[in-house]
Amino acid sequence: MLSEDVFQTIDQLIEKSIANKLMTRLDQRYVRNQILGLLKLDSFDETNYQSSNETVPALLDTLVTYAVDKNIIDNILSDKEILRAQIMNCFLSNPTEINQTFYQKYQVHPQAATDYFYKLSKSSNYIQTDRIAKNIHYKVASPYGDLDITINLSKPEKDLEQLKKEREMKQTIQYPQCVLCAENEGYIGHIGHPARSNHRIIEVPLDEEIWFLQYSPYVYYNEHCILLSSEHRPMKINRATFERLTGFVEKFPHYFMGSNADIPIVGGSILAHDHYQGGHYAFAMTKAKEKYPFPLATFPTVSASIVNWPLSVLRLRSQSKKDIIDAATFILGKWRNYNDPSVEIIAYSAETNHNTITPIARIRGQQFELDLILRNNRTTSTYPYGIFHPHEDVHHIKKENIGLIEAMGLAVLPPRLKKELGEIRAHLSNPKSPVASYHQSWVSQIKAQHSDINEQNVEQIISQELGKKFVRVLEDSGVFKSNLEGNEAFKRFIRTLNE
Repeated sequence: MLSEDVFQTIDQLIEKSIANKLMTRLDQRYVRNQILGLLKLDSFDETNYQSSNETVPALLDTLVTYAVDKNIIDNILSDKEILRAQIMNCFLSNPTEINQTFYQKYQVHPQAATDYFYKLSKSSNYIQTDRIAKNIHYKVASPYGDLDITINLSKPEKDLEQLKKEREMKQTIQYPQCVLCAENEGYIGHIGHPARSNHRIIEVPLDEEIWFLQYSPYVYYNEHCILLSSEHRPMKINRATFERLTGFVEKFPHYFMGSNADIPIVGGSILAHDHYQGGHYAFAMTKAKEKYPFPLATFPTVSASIVNWPLSVLRLRSQSKKDIIDAATFILGKWRNYNDPSVEIIAYSAETNHNTITPIARIRGQQFELDLILRNNRTTSTYPYGIFHPHEDVHHIKKENIGLIEAMGLAVLPPRLKKELGEIRAHLSNPKSPVASYHQSWVSQIKAQHSDINEQNVEQIISQELGKKFVRVLEDSGVFKSNLEGNEAFKRFIRTLNE
């Protein structure tokens, strides 16, 4: 690639960033010189500027390709990711200025603040919009409402050289302690740790602690954000959790905020760092109706009900933040120690606790609302992955933990399914076409239930059947099943709340 092509690309990237309000014309010389330094260029030749329809990620790819061609960086994923982030960092203000702008806009309206920060995170390429666009995403009707199905194709695959270097490298670096730590802000990164030069976070005081707001680099839904503790400490569900969640939605009433459970199997992927997830999105569970209202005698200002949802959900509402926190804390304490062996619920094995809650907070109208998803992570020889975990007959679709996002009705399915569903599609049209052995039983069920499968309807049939599988995943994860026995068991637990 010729140097003049690089100069043209740098100018185009600058113009895009001015248009996206990452910088002003006054910053142009400074930013250009910073990028020249990263690309080991000693001078800049003025070009006859030509506008470009290329996206910011595409322009970055051009500059990264130049750096690889000129041996400025190695042709491995980590080096390329680091350079992309460093280039975009040239356009970003420092954390103090970004926080000041955020809170200036907050004084106008909380949504103005998050709109600004979300746009900044996308424009700076921290949120990987081009990669997210590769995800397969659609909605499917179910008895519980319209569920979201996502096949996650956004994260780049590691090349063989990258994997080799990761194996060879002794990971002795303990900074940052994990990918959620606040110390990731501006961190260049290295093999085995993501590039974060263009990463910015917003300080949010909660419950007399400092927490930080950021967006997920690979958002699964609109404004998918992460709220993280300034301290690297394990996840824990307790009264302080409810105080922080309600405190956050009080500050940002257009967002929900929830926490993964705090124990393995039913918890999220990162239990070592206390954090929550939220955003500006209404999941199927958010829209789910209440099927069984009940009183909480000790908390007369709090309305309570069982939600019509495959997982076992209690919904609390109150205009009083203190009262709803008190009620949630009381229910958590009851559930932590609750046993009902008739439906496999046992609270403790020796000193190991199995019962916990996945809580979600939001403002609805003039009231605080808390959804409390009851979880249990006990295993048996029959269900070694978890009694209330996707059972083995759905592992060909989903084997991983059911955390906060999926518990609310958004399936995050593995990338292998894109290829495998294509094979199933071909097989349903032509039975001689091969399909993976672990999908054979499912394919036979699909054939039995749909006598007329053709090229016009095969896509819709597969989508519907995949949605049914996700419903099964959710139903497996519910501690009280949506049947007569489960409903009666759920009511037995409810009665303990008023004893």
